[in-house]
Amino acid sequence: MAQPLDAKSVALRVGLYIFFYWVTLLVVSHLLVGLSGYLAGGSLGTLVAAFTTNLLTLRIYERRHWRDIGLRGGRASAINLGWGLAGGGAMALLVLGGPLLAGMARLEPAAGAPDLASAALLVAMLAAGSVGEEMCFRGYAFQLLIRRLGPFSTIFPVGAAFALLHGGNPYSTWHALLNTAGFGILFGVAFWRSRDLWLPIGLHYGWNLVLPLFGANVSGFTMKLTAYEMRWNAGPLWSGGDYGPEASLLTSVAFVLLAVFVWKAPVRRQVAPLLEGAPE
Repeated sequence: MAQPLDAKSVALRVGLYIFFYWVTLLVVSHLLVGLSGYLAGGSLGTLVAAFTTNLLTLRIYERRHWRDIGLRGGRASAINLGWGLAGGGAMALLVLGGPLLAGMARLEPAAGAPDLASAALLVAMLAAGSVGEEMCFRGYAFQLLIRRLGPFSTIFPVGAAFALLHGGNPYSTWHALLNTAGFGILFGVAFWRSRDLWLPIGLHYGWNLVLPLFGANVSGFTMKLTAYEMRWNAGPLWSGGDYGPEASLLTSVAFVLLAVFVWKAPVRRQVAPLLEGAPE
């Protein structure tokens, strides 16, 4: 059984976790951005940094395998991933499909449509970014804090930190930060329900993948995945402006439905070794 930890031990471990992550991210991203461009470098850098950080801290402090943060395989993991993809993708379809049906937006041919190889690379990079961010924000440090402080005192502050680290994205607004904080909190709740990372990874990736299918920006970045792009007849309150739908009122409203989905979906609760002894 996991042993109780005092505040100083938790602070030291979390501090080392953050240090490892930022150092690895700076080094790896700098190398990869120069070799493969900003998107691929940033996505792969996030994944490599998150994996390395969890691997090191788990080995140093817990003597556990990196999969023990909630990435073990099996049928339950596949089910949780599937529910996450369905929920995240359905929310994005609702946020974008509703305005198209209501005449608030339209699809138009985009200039410079990507070839198959470029589209496949983007799909892979979106996956790498989603997995990397969930490993970082819902990995060892997050679970350690839950073990010490409980879910409520951990999920909300980490969700806020998730939003703040998106504050430097292009065209970021206060509405974008609020919605992103909501996503961060919801991904934390998803982990707490499933006790694995597969459900929040699915939610994160499902959302991120559907947006560029409609030609919408993702967190301020333009990503060409199809030969079409979304043109809005409504103002930035509904469209999110150049940041994309994550800064829109539509996302704020649809977020409530996604929260109900996360709470009610028949996910499979798994064994989380790092949460042994955590307060409910």
